[in-house]
Amino acid sequence: MHNNSSPKSTKIAVIIVAAGRGRRAGLGLPKQYRDLNGQMVLSRTLACFAGYAPIIIVIHPDDIELYEQACAGFDAETQYVFGGNTRTASVKAGLEALRSHTPDIVLIHDAARPFLQKQTIEHVLNGLEDYQAVVPALPMIDAVKSLDGNPIAREYLRRVQTPQGFHFTTIRQAYVTIDENADFCDDIEVARQAGLSIGFCTGDSKNIKLTWEEDFIMSTSFISISGSGYDVHRICPGKFLTLCGVEIQAGFSLRGHSDADVGLHALTDALLGTIAAGDIGDHFPPSDMKWKGENSTVFLNHAAKLIADKGGIIDHVDITLICEQPKVKPHRDAMRAKIAEILNISLDRVSVKATTTEGLGFTGRAEGIAAQAMASVRVPS
Repeated sequence: MHNNSSPKSTKIAVIIVAAGRGRRAGLGLPKQYRDLNGQMVLSRTLACFAGYAPIIIVIHPDDIELYEQACAGFDAETQYVFGGNTRTASVKAGLEALRSHTPDIVLIHDAARPFLQKQTIEHVLNGLEDYQAVVPALPMIDAVKSLDGNPIAREYLRRVQTPQGFHFTTIRQAYVTIDENADFCDDIEVARQAGLSIGFCTGDSKNIKLTWEEDFIMSTSFISISGSGYDVHRICPGKFLTLCGVEIQAGFSLRGHSDADVGLHALTDALLGTIAAGDIGDHFPPSDMKWKGENSTVFLNHAAKLIADKGGIIDHVDITLICEQPKVKPHRDAMRAKIAEILNISLDRVSVKATTTEGLGFTGRAEGIAAQAMASVRVPS
């Protein structure tokens, strides 16, 4: 798996194509700036790439204010460039803007695909170890016929999606060599014309492109469900502990079968509760030595994947840590950022708070740390 936050890892940049007018989606704002359950489509798409930088957003000259609204609160390096008259020209502008950043890999994504999951990004990145260009794709389900009624063998056809991934130098060179008036349907077609090796990876049926008015209607046909979680771990001798995915040098540790991250354990239970999937012990029993010392991000990732598999969307999470020590406030922003990264949601959807019990009870006596969590998830109705 690729770790884009590591200084030694491959430098991965992102281009989000957001210069279109989206007229097929109906009247009003361009679709990338329309509201989707309380958040702009582009804002949701940006959140899919939390942790990646730089991100180049290709926009229309008329949309600077809308772009700024969409990016407000997004904690990552972003910049905009103006697109051209075609998608091909817009992508070329994005690639030129990336030259000074010298990335190794570039992911090119449609702004109107706000339901992208981390797993699809990983599939693309893994494929680039063997190919110069990679595209996520799905098999055809329906029977396919030409306009004259003749059948077309669907086993040879695929529905392609974005992000499409490329080695930066080769795809930029491919764009340099095409005619300035060229208008390709996607970037993989440019790669094919240039003779680059192309790999297909597994796409995601939820990674739809909002195109028609009906797509917005279907995407908002969700019901909201809340779940809660609570966990406690005993304080024990040690030098550090892990809270909400962040290592803190506290002069003591927490006892547990895994890494005893009481915050992530409570949040995992809250997320499992939204889809009635039991609790953390059902999925990772402490009797199983396989999980001894395990990083609790594994548990949280598992809960998020179960929700995604049901077509759910995590809207908001809220954690309260109950302890006398350590002081949480100096680490709160790092905790929020870590949770947002794990869950693939924007930072403004993550809340971490702390309180004490004024010296009362086991937390007041510094015998343990408790955490409670709430999660809001939308699932298809």
